Amino acid sequence: MRFGIMTMQLEALVPSGVPAEQVMANIMGFDHAALARSLYEKGFNPIELGGDLGMFLPHAYNAEAIAKLKALKSEGVTYTVHLPLWSVEPSTPLTPVRRGSVEAVIETIRTTAPIEPEAYVLHATGALAAEFYNMKISEMARAIILRQFQNGARESIKTLLAETGLPSRKLAIETVEFPLDMTIELVEELDLSMCLDTGHVLAGFPGWFDFFEVVNRILPRVAEVHLHDSKKMPQGVRGYGEDHKPLGTRDLELGRFLDCLAAANYQGPLVFELTVAEALESLQVVKSIRPNAVK
Repeated sequence: MRFGIMTMQLEALVPSGVPAEQVMANIMGFDHAALARSLYEKGFNPIELGGDLGMFLPHAYNAEAIAKLKALKSEGVTYTVHLPLWSVEPSTPLTPVRRGSVEAVIETIRTTAPIEPEAYVLHATGALAAEFYNMKISEMARAIILRQFQNGARESIKTLLAETGLPSRKLAIETVEFPLDMTIELVEELDLSMCLDTGHVLAGFPGWFDFFEVVNRILPRVAEVHLHDSKKMPQGVRGYGEDHKPLGTRDLELGRFLDCLAAANYQGPLVFELTVAEALESLQVVKSIRPNAVK
């Protein structure tokens, strides 16, 4: 199995112990390719590039940075891309905001096309949809409103696929804070892939399910796994802050999960959405439980 890691590492941007006056210089001198190489050398591959880095670090995705990232492919580095989610609302019923969100996502897809990512991960719905999902209203009203967000996500995805020419199965819709059934409907209708986020499912973000029922249901379409631990939340309670924990510290049945992936001949990446230290710790847990899973 291939265990990767995200580049959204705060320590790489603002290292601990750096004097305040040096922080901005460190940020402006950020070298995306150097970070990717350092993560690869620690044993992680693929490297998941965070589209949101461009919000504060425009040079993270300029032509020079992309050329350097592409050059790393000759050393064996592979990539996935997590498309922007900060400030992005691809499902909002407010059309001008939705259009702007789609433009931001499309720009990231076009910019990163030269490095040929194996998958692009998208939050099809954003914070506003999650807010309505959790609102104390009748179930009928909730269903009507959430269908509007699903419709908005549908239009956004159709537009970005049409304008980029991206094969639909290259786009992996993540299990986020939105009803799982509605997400699956969208994925099947548009023939998309999925990103199974282990911590989100355990924390109840897409609803409350048996974890392995979700795995078995969506695994044929999973193009990427976001791997982190979480407390398994009881019905009606979402585990904010309980996810994104190192493996072996919460409720994920890791051995059983890895066995499910192996039985299905899953070939996609498992990307740690953790700090480097937490990911290295988690990799050791994997090795201790299923030594043959780590190449």
